[in-house]
Amino acid sequence: MRIGQGYDIHPLRVGRRLILGGIEIPFAKGLDGHSDADALTHAVCDAILGALGEGDLGGHFPSSNPQFKDLDSLAMLKDVATLMETKGFQLVNLDCCILAEAPKLSPYLKPMAERLARVLAVESHQINVKVKSGEGLGAIGRGEGIGAQAVCLLQRRPLHQ
Repeated sequence: MRIGQGYDIHPLRVGRRLILGGIEIPFAKGLDGHSDADALTHAVCDAILGALGEGDLGGHFPSSNPQFKDLDSLAMLKDVATLMETKGFQLVNLDCCILAEAPKLSPYLKPMAERLARVLAVESHQINVKVKSGEGLGAIGRGEGIGAQAVCLLQRRPLHQ
């Protein structure tokens, strides 16, 4: 068994789409970053990479590389899932927390979990996504950005799979 944790945060900016867990959410601002800036998916990737002992997302998809400009973060997650499979591991479960003051994300949590589960080729009940507000504190509480945390548990795949 291997445990990994991931974290990501991006500033909010007018003129960008807000994408979390591969789901586009209607909002006046979106997350700013080199790729699509999907903080939730980035945290998930980092959790899995950490459990595998494979560094972090920036090491695999550096923002200095123009090839990754505006890249769909679900494509990054697919690559990370392939690496996990290649190294002989499978996901047991994934627990995620989005840190956001706005917009209201509760209607999107189940679709996010389902989208992540599809990319990771697991059942949606193995993925949990929740949201917490910043309660007005710090950059997240002031609505300047959105962060995400993820924790995963991996296990070695049985040899007969």
